[in-house]
Amino acid sequence: MSLPHAILTALLEKPSSGLELTRRFDKSIGYFWSATHQQIYRELGKLEQAGHIRALPSAQPTRGQKKEYEVLPAGREELTAWVARSEDPKPARDPLLLRLRAAGVVGSEGLEAELERHLAMHRRQLEEYSAIEERDFPPERQSSEQDRLRHVVLRGGIELETFWTKWLTDALKEFGQRP
Repeated sequence: MSLPHAILTALLEKPSSGLELTRRFDKSIGYFWSATHQQIYRELGKLEQAGHIRALPSAQPTRGQKKEYEVLPAGREELTAWVARSEDPKPARDPLLLRLRAAGVVGSEGLEAELERHLAMHRRQLEEYSAIEERDFPPERQSSEQDRLRHVVLRGGIELETFWTKWLTDALKEFGQRP
């Protein structure tokens, strides 16, 4: 249910075409909520049909032109209600954790290399998030509530990547203690 809300959020920040949304997802929202080009276009159609967004009028004929969308009052109301809604956390469903559990039954051949690969990926992501924080949220900068909330989301990503790098490092140490 969150993809339409992610799209409403992005459109409230800036009216955009589907292609622009896809690019923006890759640069921001995609760090914590990914969506394919097809999923975004499908949701845009559903949101438009529900009366939550509309295509902006174009000065030129729209044939072959990309449509830009904006959020309508009903879309803002839906997003506001969703933000205030109570929702329980979702349990972690990470295939790597399941594979580790399975390795306890069938053996861990090849798993150490996979853990090292994941560790490298999480280290790169942590570096990227840290660079974004340094660039966009320097300590001396006065920030608005909107910026502070964006920073809180980024800090969540930094903390998750910090967790994964520590956890994977510890898990790899366990491989060094094998008989």
